[in-house]
Amino acid sequence: MTLFTVDRETCQRDGLCEAVCPMKLIEIASEQAFPTPIEGAEEFCINCGHCVAVCPHAALSLQTMNPADCPPVRKELVLGPEHAEHFLRYRRSIRNYREKVVDRETLTRLIRMASCAPSGHNLQPVHWLVIGNADGELRHLAGLVVEWMRTVIERHPEMAEALHLDRVVAAWERGQDMILRSAPHLIVAHGDQTVATAQSACTIALTYLELAATSLGLGACWAGYFNRAATVFEPLTEALSLPTGHQCFGAMMIGYQRYGYQRLPLRKAPAITWR
Repeated sequence: MTLFTVDRETCQRDGLCEAVCPMKLIEIASEQAFPTPIEGAEEFCINCGHCVAVCPHAALSLQTMNPADCPPVRKELVLGPEHAEHFLRYRRSIRNYREKVVDRETLTRLIRMASCAPSGHNLQPVHWLVIGNADGELRHLAGLVVEWMRTVIERHPEMAEALHLDRVVAAWERGQDMILRSAPHLIVAHGDQTVATAQSACTIALTYLELAATSLGLGACWAGYFNRAATVFEPLTEALSLPTGHQCFGAMMIGYQRYGYQRLPLRKAPAITWR
């Protein structure tokens, strides 16, 4: 079966699909010719959908992607620069959560939005683990992070001081959770360690997830201490029970934020070098 088909009734032979294909798998032999895949195109196609998305006439269909199944761009929903800047400045890292569970449908929608993130060669290697606090599981995992912190304080005091681990452990002993912040959910992005792009793909996808959370009325915050421990502390990696060969490449606390924010805080001026 050929990589794609072209509707010759609607195709305008404008060359847009040929121009945007990142792998250069489409050729148009002449002004009167229709788009055709180059020899061996099936082997190199990364299924990004650029060719389907760019055609204004819905004339090209991939084996795996029909234009009828791809929603059209709604220009009225495209953010202008003022809206985009305000949205990005409005976003906060949320560390105070309401005691309210987020329903599975909302979390699924959030992850689907995050899954639109780009990945190298469009491999989409990100896997998701959603952990709730049923039976105190998140508190148990946070406790394992505290165990890791205690070993670091003992064996690597300079690193422990740089990460302020003594303060976090002391807070835990006072009943304050500075690791997972008593969030109702933790979302872990993991992937196959042998996939070269898995780590960066997970990082980008989690960034999408954090931004998308705001639009759903949710708060999010990177679980940095947790992620650090999950990569080196065997009791925690065993407790996560990820598939064989998979590694945690990032984690995000998720829940309904307890407090609202009324101002857009200032940030340092960007350090830019022009050449």
